[in-house]
Amino acid sequence: MARKKSKNAAEGPLRPVEPAPHWSALREGDRVSVRLAPGVETGGLISAVTPDRTVVWVDLDGGRGRTLLHCSDGVEILPA
Repeated sequence: MARKKSKNAAEGPLRPVEPAPHWSALREGDRVSVRLAPGVETGGLISAVTPDRTVVWVDLDGGRGRTLLHCSDGVEILPA
């Protein structure tokens, strides 16, 4: 039995899925600064980047682990 589909549901993504222009220059092994929110910034090393540059894996400094960042997450990744 099919479920009723809500007519008010958004059909598209909530945020744009195009990476910032400087994301195209990011490469594995690059040292970067990651701004997660205003006033929350950390450093790290890029461990992987998807071919379309929409997803970046960063090994955070200080043993804080590895995190996946998507271009629609609202974070900034800048060269350190």
